[in-house]
Amino acid sequence: MYDKVKIKRMQVAGDILSAILKELQEAAVVGTNLLELEYLANELCSNYKVKPAFKGYEGYPAALCLGVNDVVNHGIPYDYELEDGDIIGIDMGIKYQNVYSDCAYTVMVGNVSEETKKFVETTKQAVMNAIKFAKPGNTVGDLGYAMQSTVEAQGYSVVKEMVGHGIGYELHEDPYIPGYGEKGEGEVLEKGQTIAIEAIINQGSPKILISKEDGWTSFTKDGMLSALFEHTVVVDDSPKVLTKW
Repeated sequence: MYDKVKIKRMQVAGDILSAILKELQEAAVVGTNLLELEYLANELCSNYKVKPAFKGYEGYPAALCLGVNDVVNHGIPYDYELEDGDIIGIDMGIKYQNVYSDCAYTVMVGNVSEETKKFVETTKQAVMNAIKFAKPGNTVGDLGYAMQSTVEAQGYSVVKEMVGHGIGYELHEDPYIPGYGEKGEGEVLEKGQTIAIEAIINQGSPKILISKEDGWTSFTKDGMLSALFEHTVVVDDSPKVLTKW
């Protein structure tokens, strides 16, 4: 299971993706158009000589999945300028030397409310809490329980239709890594496994709607905020995070 060559390449991929995401985070300010972020992402992929993993995946048309405010995930970039108080989830994957890396971060744009800050920070903490359990012998349910208990303690909810996943030579591999679960249940994790741990969290109801216009963009059913964070991680006695925020 412990594929040193794969993990070494995935670390490089993680470093590159983290550098790209850092530039995208810095660019996500009041007045920036979502199409500018998409252009920048493609330009940076070209500069780093990597491929945007989402573009063309099952027909998805963009390098980025962008989620502004009530957009949950798979938001196709469109002509919208970020406004003061918005939040925007930036989700991106790349392919480098036949391996993949996947990472997501929610940016708070300008001045956001204290409640919004709490919501976003809780979502981030959910992923960090789950990573602590990415050890051999633990289960997928342990990861999910860590995320679910973190956010539900604050009154938020887990989106159940979208989950983390294995990653490596393919963008999406087994196992699924839900943001919810029971301790000790689900697939047992093995040393050297590479997984994408992702928290996709709604401020209100967990229910979502999929856009009938593009078939991709998902929204919270109640119009409240949604946030997401994701890291690519190696399962080990001391879990190794291959991406950076």
